[in-house]
Amino acid sequence: MALLPPMIVPVDGPVVFLAGPIKGAPDWQAEATQWFADSAPGITVASPRRPRLPGEFDYAGQVDWETHFLRRAADNGVILFWLAREVVSIPGRAYAQTTRFELAEWKVRHERDGVRLVVGIEDGFTGERYIRHCFAQDCPRVPLVTTLPEACAAATMLAGLPSGAFLLLPGGEPKTD
Repeated sequence: MALLPPMIVPVDGPVVFLAGPIKGAPDWQAEATQWFADSAPGITVASPRRPRLPGEFDYAGQVDWETHFLRRAADNGVILFWLAREVVSIPGRAYAQTTRFELAEWKVRHERDGVRLVVGIEDGFTGERYIRHCFAQDCPRVPLVTTLPEACAAATMLAGLPSGAFLLLPGGEPKTD
């Protein structure tokens, strides 16, 4: 099942929240949603990207929806960050500015609370080297992958495990205890 803003509905079972850039990025959320529908249909996916017409964007509603399902995924599921490279430059806006803030926020929550994260970084994403270094140093249990299918597969595996019940094999592949 896929959840899209602005509707907040009760959900049973694990949720994978698709965190990552929207403005200036390809529609990677549609690709990830399809991957889960085909490969892990029991997982609910929360995707903040939705079609919208000019003038109908409800900023507060969008942020509230994202906050609700980020917290829901943190409690029972996984937050999957996919850091897609920029395809369209938007003047006056730093690429992935909100995503970078959220990534830092959830990195700290992982360190403090054990929130399950997966971080996928597409080649060409600006700041990739720094993000990889910080996560490898501070969060060695967070899978760091290079393709969206790898990120989806890692999130699927982690979503089915009790908190903290995973190890990482060489190369960042998650494995159950």
